[in-house]
Amino acid sequence: MKEQFLTSSVQRERDYARQYEYLVLTVSPVDSLHEARRRLVEHSEYGKWELERSKLYMGGGRRFWLRRRVMQVQRTV
Repeated sequence: MKEQFLTSSVQRERDYARQYEYLVLTVSPVDSLHEARRRLVEHSEYGKWELERSKLYMGGGRRFWLRRRVMQVQRTV
């Protein structure tokens, strides 16, 4: 299983003015689907990621795109 973070500079047409950061999870055909689901659940529960897209390739490979809003932290002092 491979995880790849994409920077927040990635813009999609439907994101409009919002800034998102992306995480791409690639699962090979030999990896366990149960393990992939567990990782997706962990990312969504603890990292505030949401599933944007999933794709099943010929041969059994899978790819999941997760996204979350970039949090703008304001100084209080």
